[in-house]
Order: sequence, then C-alpha cells, then structure tokens
Amino acid sequence: MKGLLFASACAMGLAAGSSALAQTAAQTEAPRAATEIGEVIVTATRRAERLQDVPLSVTAYSQEQLTARGIVGYEGLAVETPGVVLNRPTANFNNFTARGIATNGYGANLQSTVAIYIDELPISTIGNTTVLDPNLFDVERVEFLRGPQGTLFGSGSLSGALRILTHKPDSSAFDASVLADMGVVGSDSLRQRYNAMVNVPLVKDKLAVRAVGFLRNEEGYIDNVGLAARKNSNDLDYWGGRVSLLWEPTDRTSIKLLASREVSKPRDSSTISPSLGHDKRVSDRPDLFQGWLTSYNATLEHQFDGAQLTSSTTWSEFNQKFYVDLAGTFLPQGAVPTATSIAFALDADAYQDTFVEEVRLASDPGGKWDWVIGGFFLDRRWDVDYNYRSRPDYLAFRGFTGLPDEYYQRFSNHTKSQELAGFGNVTYRFTDNLWVTGGLRYGGFEAQAFNEGGYNSNYLTAALTPGFTGPLTIIPIAPATGVKAKETGPSYKLSVSYKPMSSITTYATVSTGFRTPVVNAYAGRTSVVNPADIVIPPGADSDDLTNYEIGLKGTWLGGRLTTNLAAYWIDWKNIQVQANRVSDSVQFATNIGAAFSRGLEFEIVALPVDGLTIGANGAFNEAEVSKLSPTEAAISGAGEGVRLASPRFQGAAFANYAFDLTPQARANLSVIFQHVGKYPGLFPYVPGRPGVLQPTYDYTDAFNNVNATFAVAFDRWTVGAYVENLFDSRKITYVHPEAFLASRYAEQRPRTIGVRVGYDF
Repeated sequence: MKGLLFASACAMGLAAGSSALAQTAAQTEAPRAATEIGEVIVTATRRAERLQDVPLSVTAYSQEQLTARGIVGYEGLAVETPGVVLNRPTANFNNFTARGIATNGYGANLQSTVAIYIDELPISTIGNTTVLDPNLFDVERVEFLRGPQGTLFGSGSLSGALRILTHKPDSSAFDASVLADMGVVGSDSLRQRYNAMVNVPLVKDKLAVRAVGFLRNEEGYIDNVGLAARKNSNDLDYWGGRVSLLWEPTDRTSIKLLASREVSKPRDSSTISPSLGHDKRVSDRPDLFQGWLTSYNATLEHQFDGAQLTSSTTWSEFNQKFYVDLAGTFLPQGAVPTATSIAFALDADAYQDTFVEEVRLASDPGGKWDWVIGGFFLDRRWDVDYNYRSRPDYLAFRGFTGLPDEYYQRFSNHTKSQELAGFGNVTYRFTDNLWVTGGLRYGGFEAQAFNEGGYNSNYLTAALTPGFTGPLTIIPIAPATGVKAKETGPSYKLSVSYKPMSSITTYATVSTGFRTPVVNAYAGRTSVVNPADIVIPPGADSDDLTNYEIGLKGTWLGGRLTTNLAAYWIDWKNIQVQANRVSDSVQFATNIGAAFSRGLEFEIVALPVDGLTIGANGAFNEAEVSKLSPTEAAISGAGEGVRLASPRFQGAAFANYAFDLTPQARANLSVIFQHVGKYPGLFPYVPGRPGVLQPTYDYTDAFNNVNATFAVAFDRWTVGAYVENLFDSRKITYVHPEAFLASRYAEQRPRTIGVRVGYDF
C-alpha cells in the first residue's frame, strides 16, 4: 500500500510540477539573478553587514535556499558547509565538529566545541545529553560561523557558532504557506513531514502575529535484534510550533514576544552493529534519546540617533530522556545479548532551566567607527536523575534479591551555573578599502554540583562473580555538595581587512575561544569493580585556543563568479577531554597537553550561462595531538601525533539548472555530490594502560552521497520529486568512542525517494 501511495504521488509530482526548489528559482530570480550572484547580508558580527565585508568564514542560508535544497535539519547544513562534520549517530544526538577541533565525536561530560543558537538562546550543551534537532521551516536565515567566536558568542564557540534566526511577524501584509514532504526510506519506511505558517497583521504597520507549526512522522529502518527485538524500531515522532507577536508602537521601537515548543521522540536509537549486517542493532530495551524544548523570548529594539539598542530576554525549559543499554561493557563487540548476559543499563531523566539576558548597543553604519557593546548573563540549573538498571529476568536467573526494584543504583544531582560577561567589537576605517576590527569579551563563569543522595549496591561485583547468589547489599549515598568551579578571563579578536579592488576583500584575523570548566560528578571515587583503576579527578579547566586565519572573498567576471577562501592555523592547549574508566565505564573530564589544526577552506559559485549555477566547497584539514605528558597520555588514551576526530578532506559540488518549462512554469534540476574522508572515532589507547590499543578503536569510512531534485514552480503551487543518497551508499559515518554500547556505529541513511508539495497563499 505504501508503495502504491508513493508511486502515485511521485508520478503526479513529475507530471504536474515541482518542489520548493523551483519555487525559489521562480520567486527569487529577478533579472539581476540571471547575470550575477546576489549580495548576501549577515549579522554574524551582531550588526547587518555584507558577507563579503565580514572578516571571518561564514556560510549563510536563506529560508528559500534551505527549502530549495531540502534542508530540514542539521544533516543538510553539514553537507554544504566546508570544514564542518556532523556527528549524528541517531536522532537528537548531535555534535558538530568544525576545523578539526574534536577529540572524538561524542564529547561526554564536555561542552560542545560549536555553539548553537536559536535566536539569542544557546541550546548546545554537554556531549552525553540529548541535543534537539530544531525545525528549520520559516527561518529568516541560518549562519554557520567557522573559527572561534568567543568574543560575541561566549563559551562553547571554541571552533564555531551556528545561528538559527527565526522570521519576525510582518505587520504590512497577510502571508501563509504550507509545505508537505512524503518519501520512502529504503524499501518500506514511510517518511512524512508537514509544515505550515500564517502571518496576520492585526493593526496595519503596527501589530502582527506569526504562527508556525510542524509535524514529522518517520517510520524506522533499523531492526533491533536484541532482547528488544522489533523491526524498523527507530521510528520518529516530532512536532511543535512557535507563535510570535510583533508590536511597533513607533517607527523607532519594536517589541517581539515569542513562544515555542518542540518535542522530538525517536522510539529507538539508529546506531548499529556492522557485524550483523546493514540496519541491525542490539539492546535489551529501546535506547531512548528524547527531548522537549519550550522557550519564551522578549526582544526590544529601539533606534536612537546614531545607534540601535537590542535587549533579548529568554527563558527555556529542556526536558529529556537518556535511556541507554550499557551491557556492551561486558560483551564482545558484535555479540547479541541473551537473557543470561549481564544486565547493565542507565535510565536518566534530565531537566534543564535556562535564563539568558543579552543587551547590546550597535552604532549605525557609514562612519569611520563602527562599534557594538553589550552585556550577557546566563543562569542555568541542570537536574539529572540517574537510575542504573538490571532486569527482572536477569535478577531471577542469578538469584539476586534485596533490591527495591530492577534498579541497583539510584541517585540524583543538580548543577547550578552562571555566566556573566561584557563584550565589545570596534571597527575603524582608515579608508573605504582598509579597516581594522578588534573585539574583546571579559567574563566570569561559575558552577557547582549538588548530589541529592540515593543508594548503590554491590550488584556489578556480584554479577561479575561466578556462582554469587542471594541478597545484594544496599549502600546509601549521602547527599554532598561539590566544590564550586570558577573561572574568569578574556577572549579577543583582531583583524585587518583590505580591498585591493571593490569586488575583492582580503583579511587576516587572530581570534580566541573557550569552553567553561567542568566538575566531575564522581570526583575522588574509586572503582568498586577494580579499586586499582583510575581515581576520578576533580574536573577540567577551560581550554585555551587561538586561531590564526587569512582569507579572501571575491566577485569576478561581472558578478558571475564568487569565491571565498580561508587558510587557518589553530593552536589548542590545555585540551578538555572525555576519559572513560575501563572497569565500570564511569566517564570523567580532564585536561591534556596541546594539539594543532591547520587547513584550507573554499567556496566557489559560478553562473556560466543564464539559468545554470554550479559550485563547489570543501576543506583540507590536518589536526593532531602535538604535546602530551606521560601522565596525560595514560589517563586519556591519546598519544603525540595521534589524529583528532576529523577528516583530512571533505567537500561538495553542485549544479542547478533553471529554465522555463512553459510561460507559467519554471523548472529546476539540481544535483549535489558530497564526499567526506575517513577519520578516527576516538583516541587509540586504553585509558590507564599506555600503549595498549583499545579494542574499540576504529575509523569511519570515507563516503560519498548524491542528492537530486527535479522541480517545476507555478504561481502559487510547487510540486516536485527528489532522491537522497541516490546510489544507496551505506558507509559507516560515526564510531562511538565507548565500549558500553553493543551497537556503536552509524551508517548512511538508505536511499530515500519522495515528493514535496508547497502552496503559498
């Protein structure tokens, strides 16, 4: 039935019309677009500027471009942004790597190296938590800033920042649109995505409301063959929306109120065990990485004579489930667990409340001096309930008694953190062709963890002792207050920009970034499985990272060719790393010596003939550990000369041809090819055992991916057909660094064929 439904829809799409890609071509290709590439305006420096004049590497996407290319989430952004890798083994498990700054693709206990913002709200968090996939329908623009952005975007922007900027309401005219996407993943999994927007002026040019809703229902394609046996187990239900109200009482003042909610509920993980074949995984129950994000924002803007004031206040609540089978710790890799295998799992429920206030004043452009000055405050509370689980059938099999239920360890803790900073950015123009920019952020961060108590038991010791039976011993965990971690210091940026001619901008930049300190929840604890194993250290201090970069942005051949080039050298010291105690899989954070990352990024777009756009982007990168003491090597599993978790080359090439099918219909054919090189998923050695290769050490595959779209756009309707992963490549794209997962790998999604239908009211 699904096949018949899809075949009918596809035939209708090919006969009648297009995807939103063609709508983009029809609506945005003014006469100028046929002869030159349009100018791009970004706010990467907290002020509106031409992309060509911004002295850093930025890739920007308008809503039209996102829709045209079928980008609905992080995966599409990673395909088309040079120097960026998305480590995404499953839904809601996202970790970007930019410019090679990553020790592995997971980053447990550590702040991400790329900051992610929805408007003014930072949503990126530590690596071993659920990270929501935000919906990218009806956004004004997405900007990916590469290189450290600590001056303007604070902690976590160690190697870059991703900004998702939503659309404001429009008080001048009514607007509404819908976009539906239906496809088949693999042989029989139906994927449905629905989006709608309505914009209503309540008082013309004064008051308007804009509402966006979205729904995704995606059937799974991974078979869980473990104790949780289920075909197509990784279903995804995703829904949410946002409502914003814009009031413009005067020509100089506006107030925007925004409320949004997104709920993402995958039914199982998409990680697999390659030894079992494609699309096969094992766990005793479905692994759940589910999230609920609710946020409220109030933004005030006022135009003074000579400067604009912006005040943004945001409150967010992020709840999540992080349920994962840890039994791979005691099983050979690729083995299928049985009812008699040691049961070892974590069911963690987490709750995060965040308050963010940012106030900034930006000068009007056009003078010798351009400046931005502001302040930032973040207050966050992070609660986690840790519930370590056995299983009733295993407890009965071993004859274990004495537990209150199937959980052999329960405890809760919460962490309070605050960040307060002042920042500024100043540009002085010696001439129209020569200017310098300096930026400084000085701030302080503090965090403190509180253990609220619970209980432990000798379950793991008993499970590893042959013949042990009978009652287990319950050990109370007393409440405890952790040491408060504090750190203050500056981030800075300095650049010189020069235009040898009006169409070419060159720049040289030095910039820094940082991550906040980390407090280890298990600081000072020995292992109950092996007391001789590593004792958990107190925590990790902030990294120190400096980026040296030169770049060129140019427009050539009367606007028919644009090029963006950047070369960089990054010096990364006092590196925060995630280590893993072997005996009981307890994770902890610490610091190790130094690494470097050097590379070249490029973006090229050309219009060789009217209607045809071709382009390519890519990045060459070499990143490795450069300095390490014997103690640091032992505790982290790293070694001097060891590669970081980044490919040496990745890139993409695309071609897009737009033509008039009829006087009323604009057709569009688009193809994009992506290549990502292989890279290691973790450091090679066993922590605590220098020189001993980890049995889990492995590389991703080098992989290619091809997407294609055919589209025809009419006045209001758009209907089209597309294919993702055209050649059904099934290479390994992710390797989880820790042994506890029996299914540690992710591979490319199967070939997906679908249609998109859109209508603009």
